[in-house]
Amino acid sequence: MTVLPHAWWLAIALGIQAGAPAQEPAKTAAQCLVPYTKTATPAPAPAVATPAPARPITVMMRGDIAMARKMYREAIDYYRTIKPEQPLVWNKVGIAYHHLGEMEQAKRAYERAIKLDKRYAEAINNLGTVHYARRSYRRAVGQYNKALKISPNSAGMWSNLGTAWFARKNYKKASECYAKALTLDAEVFEHRSTAGTLLQERSVSERAKFHFYLSKTYANAGMNERALQYMRMCLEEGFKERKRFVEDPEFANMQQLPEFQELLALQPRVL
Repeated sequence: MTVLPHAWWLAIALGIQAGAPAQEPAKTAAQCLVPYTKTATPAPAPAVATPAPARPITVMMRGDIAMARKMYREAIDYYRTIKPEQPLVWNKVGIAYHHLGEMEQAKRAYERAIKLDKRYAEAINNLGTVHYARRSYRRAVGQYNKALKISPNSAGMWSNLGTAWFARKNYKKASECYAKALTLDAEVFEHRSTAGTLLQERSVSERAKFHFYLSKTYANAGMNERALQYMRMCLEEGFKERKRFVEDPEFANMQQLPEFQELLALQPRVL
């Protein structure tokens, strides 16, 4: 067969087309769509609480920290920088001087607090503890009574008044005050903290007799465990009037207790 000279390229194109592999038919638009698959929504990250801003440490707080650490000079220095003057601050200055044994400085500080607030019962009470420390028990009684007129429900003040009456050997009034204090606060005689704004007197010359009256106060309140504790203490300190544990009516409900009978039978070594 004769191929026309100007149509040679057509034959080549047809041969190439015949040797090429067959192409797949074009996909429709619908076939090109990707099917929708629902995916789980990721859980939100837990909210992180924003920390509260740090509370600034005030000069008062620095003074209180120094007091708690028994760094009384440093506490006084902090308190004295606080302006304007406050009765609370002067009361704390007085307590710091009191712990240092500088009673005249303590007295002046308490008086300054009272001058700023004539009804500041804690400072009036604390001024009474200065009189007590100086063995001016009559003045101490007067100060405690003034404080109690303002704060009649203060167990600590009733305790202080009882101790002042005890120092004056008026044991009946002392017992009445101790009983009143105990009704207001069952732990009033167990507090040992030196912090706060109210001083509670603990120093007495007749320790054995003092603990006897505390034992009697607890017995009258039905607090037998504490009564036995102070009973043991007073006997160990050399309390001589053992018969009073049998004769005084406050101990009547305890006399059948084995612990009570054991303590009476014992001859504890006097400390």
